[in-house]
Amino acid sequence: MRQFTQRASTRLAQAMKRMALASVLLAHAAGSFAQNTSPVGIWQTIDDHTGQPKALVQIAQDGDGMLSGRVIKGLGANNQPERRCTACTDARKDQLILGMTIINGMKKENEGGWDEGRILDPENGKIYKCKMHLEDGGQKLVVRGYIGVSLLGRSQTWIRQP
Repeated sequence: MRQFTQRASTRLAQAMKRMALASVLLAHAAGSFAQNTSPVGIWQTIDDHTGQPKALVQIAQDGDGMLSGRVIKGLGANNQPERRCTACTDARKDQLILGMTIINGMKKENEGGWDEGRILDPENGKIYKCKMHLEDGGQKLVVRGYIGVSLLGRSQTWIRQP
C-alpha cells in the first residue's frame, strides 16, 4: 500500500509540474500576443536600395496614445554614432541621428492602423506624411511615407526585434 501511495504522490507531483509549466507558457504566449497588437517596441529598418538592415528604431506611446519613433542604433554602414542630419531643414538640422525622433504624431485608426503622423528621412532631410500597419501577427510593420495622398509615396517593411 505504501508503494502505491508513493507512486500516486510522484505522479501527482509530475502532473502539477506539467500544469505549472503549461500555465507559464500560456501566460507568456498571451503576453506576446498582446504585445504584437501594437507597434510599440524596437524595429529593424531595411535600406531601400541595398535590402540590408539600416537602423533600429524604438517606437513608444505617449500619454495621449500617440506614437513616436526614435533611432536607437545604426546598423552596418550606418553605425556611425557621430552621423548628423546635415540635410534636415527643421530644428533637427545638424543634430545627431542617433537618438533622433524621426516619427511623431501617429494616431490609432479604426481599421487597425496608425495615421496622421510625420516621418523624417534623415538621409535627405525630407519630412513625409506617414501611416503604418502591422502584418504577420505583429512581427512586421509596414511604414508608408507619402506626399499629399498615400498613393504618392513608398512603403518599407520593418521587422520587430526581440
